[in-house]
Amino acid sequence: MTQILKNFINGTWQSSHSKETLDVINPANGQVLSKVPAGSKDDLNAAADAAHKAAKAWRNTPANDRIQYLFKMKSLLENHTDEIAEICTNESGKTFAESKAEMVRALENIEVACGIPVLMQSEFSEDIARGIDEFMIRQPIGTGACIVPFNFPIMITFWFMPYAIATGNTYIVKPSEKVPATMTRIFELFEQLNLPPGVLNMVHGGKETVDGILDNPHIQAISFVGSSQVAHYIYSRGSANGKRIQAQGGAKNPILIMPDADVEGTVKIVADSAFGCAGQRCLASSLVVLTKESAPIFLPKLIEAAQSKKCGYGMNEDVAMGPVITPESKTRVLELIEQGIAEGGNLALDGRNINIPGGEKGYFLGPCIIDNVKRGGTIHNTEIFGPVLGVMYAEDLDDAIDLINAAEYGNAASIFTHSGAAARKFRHDVMAGNIGVNIGVAAPMAHFPFSGWKKSFYGDLHAQSRHAVEFYTQTKVVIERWHNEWTRKF
Repeated sequence: MTQILKNFINGTWQSSHSKETLDVINPANGQVLSKVPAGSKDDLNAAADAAHKAAKAWRNTPANDRIQYLFKMKSLLENHTDEIAEICTNESGKTFAESKAEMVRALENIEVACGIPVLMQSEFSEDIARGIDEFMIRQPIGTGACIVPFNFPIMITFWFMPYAIATGNTYIVKPSEKVPATMTRIFELFEQLNLPPGVLNMVHGGKETVDGILDNPHIQAISFVGSSQVAHYIYSRGSANGKRIQAQGGAKNPILIMPDADVEGTVKIVADSAFGCAGQRCLASSLVVLTKESAPIFLPKLIEAAQSKKCGYGMNEDVAMGPVITPESKTRVLELIEQGIAEGGNLALDGRNINIPGGEKGYFLGPCIIDNVKRGGTIHNTEIFGPVLGVMYAEDLDDAIDLINAAEYGNAASIFTHSGAAARKFRHDVMAGNIGVNIGVAAPMAHFPFSGWKKSFYGDLHAQSRHAVEFYTQTKVVIERWHNEWTRKF
């Protein structure tokens, strides 16, 4: 019998109130791996009640004591990296190496969050007036929650959760219903942490669970990563209910290749960026911008590099790219490719009919390259979220920057060049939150916030680092005077 996954609420595993379940499918072969509850507000409310009840005692736990749980958390994940990565590969479709890379980023964020005793330190000014001192302290907001996407079921949870509990908040994780087993296994390991009941909870489900998070009065802060359409919905409904929201949306992440860029290194990096995780990541380089001088050098090489990517089951060592997540995703990508062609694009590399032995029931697409993408057209402005690289053209650096800034997204953009002047102008003028210089995936380390501009982000404070600390805390300013014989003289 196929396993039905449970929620983790108040320190115990609990069956969902929802009788409806969804199949969790291996996208490489169509096999049903498990079933996940469709979710209900009753599940979410039970978790929120438990977190709310645990919040007072947890906020009063010294920061040095709170981070001891994080040290143990890091050790548990390190000791089970391969096991968790295999689960992630089977339900998300990405390669084993990509799943292990997620684990590395998760561990980085735990490490940074372990510095909370320093990151939460306050500011103090003595004698702002005679005998009066003023200082600011940071205190936890109460209870937070994250709504996590399918493409990075490990890493993105740890953009948020370690900082939340380290700063003294209780927390609820809502994994994607497409890939719920990865976080379920992580929470099974977290039972060994012996956290106080209610501090850390996990609730499965779809839209009803999400709406429960947005509406529940005990939840003060919500973190989300997904499409811009859903990010806007999360931000609008959550903020209308008086909650703090950080909602990461869609992206296009153009890469400008200048004629003086290193050919071999640039081509490899750009191909890896475009087709890693089958293009299903918010920092995939889904657009390349070439000049008249760089086009004849780089376009043939990019096609050649893309053709060399072996597709298949992600647990096979020689596989570089897995399937997309669902048959609906595959259909959507195919329709977008047709739109790009109808708008005048040339399908320079066609990976639509790829044959994967043993993967006939999988949702595979090979790398595709659409040359001569129309400015302002569908491929220019739509996050495809699949292994499709669009190629566009610019007259020069200024024209390329104008092209990039015309897009509605502003998650990331990169330039490949040997010119320091070109690189400086690019990073200064391009309207994006993450900038790469000779870097294909401009993913910030955990010491820096994961930025995003325009429709790529709704909110103010981003994930990771000091932004996360600020997001999960509220400031309290204290102005105090203590009377004694000396102050009475004045």
